[in-house]
Amino acid sequence: MSAHDQRLTGGPAVAHRIGPNAILQLIPVLEAAFGPGAADRALAAAGVPRPGPESGMLPETQVSTLHRWLRDTHPEEAPRLLREAGLATGDYILANRIPPLAQRLIRALPAFLGARVLATAIAKHSWTFAGSGKFRVVSGRPLSFEIARNPVVAGESSDTPLCHWHAAVFERLFSRLVWPHVAVRETACCAKGAPACRFELLPKGR
Repeated sequence: MSAHDQRLTGGPAVAHRIGPNAILQLIPVLEAAFGPGAADRALAAAGVPRPGPESGMLPETQVSTLHRWLRDTHPEEAPRLLREAGLATGDYILANRIPPLAQRLIRALPAFLGARVLATAIAKHSWTFAGSGKFRVVSGRPLSFEIARNPVVAGESSDTPLCHWHAAVFERLFSRLVWPHVAVRETACCAKGAPACRFELLPKGR
């Protein structure tokens, strides 16, 4: 809710949030890349408090600030590091958020049905990774998603897509449950001026 909306309604501004793994899974990646204490130095430099292991949903601004800090200060390494954090986030979701029975069911289904079930589940829980953005499934063939007004790259400008963390999360989930050799390609990005960040799922090599 904008300040203008708040004045009209008289209510408090909405604090949009994203799941803590957008930061928690980046912490060990930073430590591995830059050495002990690197994560604390990065968080301090970005002005973002370190979340605890049992943290609830975090303000989306904390996520976007840390991710942007990494892209600004380590432009060469950032895509790889954010991808690693995204893959680790996918692993966390598989280990802690999708029940084993549901995973077995998705794997047992024909791929096109398993993909549909998983995509529906992702859409249902999109508030955990899209924050104030709007997630939707765009098409089934190829399977495509988009996050309109993606807050994780809000205010950034780039010649290339920036959403390596989101793409890696999607890739890990679908590669483990539906298509072992899937790749997720970001074909449009808010940071490039698009209204939405769009992700297409395709066999690797295409």
